Amino acid sequence: MAAFTNSASVEAEETGEDLELEDDFLLTSHPDPGAAPFGNFPHYYSFNPPAARLNLLPPALLRSLFSAKSCLRDSPLLALDVGCNSGELSIALYRHLNLQENDIVNLGALHTPGDLRFLCCDIDGALIERAEKSNPFPGSVFYKVLDVMDSAARLVILQHFLNGFGRSTFDIGFCMSVTMWIHLNHGDKGLVEFLGWLASLCNYLLVEPQPWKCYRAAARRLRKLGRNDFDHFRHLTISGDMTKRITRILTTDGTMELVQCFGNTSWDRSLLLFKSKSLKVLAENELQQQRNERP
Repeated sequence: MAAFTNSASVEAEETGEDLELEDDFLLTSHPDPGAAPFGNFPHYYSFNPPAARLNLLPPALLRSLFSAKSCLRDSPLLALDVGCNSGELSIALYRHLNLQENDIVNLGALHTPGDLRFLCCDIDGALIERAEKSNPFPGSVFYKVLDVMDSAARLVILQHFLNGFGRSTFDIGFCMSVTMWIHLNHGDKGLVEFLGWLASLCNYLLVEPQPWKCYRAAARRLRKLGRNDFDHFRHLTISGDMTKRITRILTTDGTMELVQCFGNTSWDRSLLLFKSKSLKVLAENELQQQRNERP
């Protein structure tokens, strides 16, 4: 998510890699390694390559989630990527999940190849500039500088995008290794608000929470630099098993249900797919309507 870096070792520490190996990663430098309080590592994907996540996600995921009956024929699938960094994962997801030519047969000509639109946002303007310059799909993947915790700014940007397609929600959202940075910078209340907002905006949501050890690593890094700790770190009551805690916020305390866990990445992060409970209600109402229409 924003602009900084000291060395690859800093990024390796955030990912939970073995800290004893950090000397092997002293390849690049930045004048101020503590200047990335939002996780905006400039070289993030050199340590967390997109393939590590894609290997866990079936290419047919969108086909399995969006059938002909659940999609509008005149509307593409809309995806939101929150905290997209420099865009490498966004592009990899687009390529991995995008509808291919054989999907036309599978979906009864519901969509044409490339009928998927990605809106990708990050708080760091420098990272977004890099993403835009290297974007191979400028007609389908769009980047915006956005602080997602700024409710006024996100309303303007996201609603403008959705209104262009006559929509009020995204079909699927991606929140990949972002929750910790929201939590550290905005506290328990901010994390709950952020997840609730995503749940209200996305019919499906794929979340990759950072484990608690990454929180400790981020705080330790600031202390090593002689900086003040994150304002909220020592006051967080939502802690421990963050996969379970975030799942509870979205499901038991929220408006989504857990569909599937695709497993853990090599750095021990879960990929969790959630579904809006409102979709279940809509499906049940549609089924009841079909029954009522039968002679």
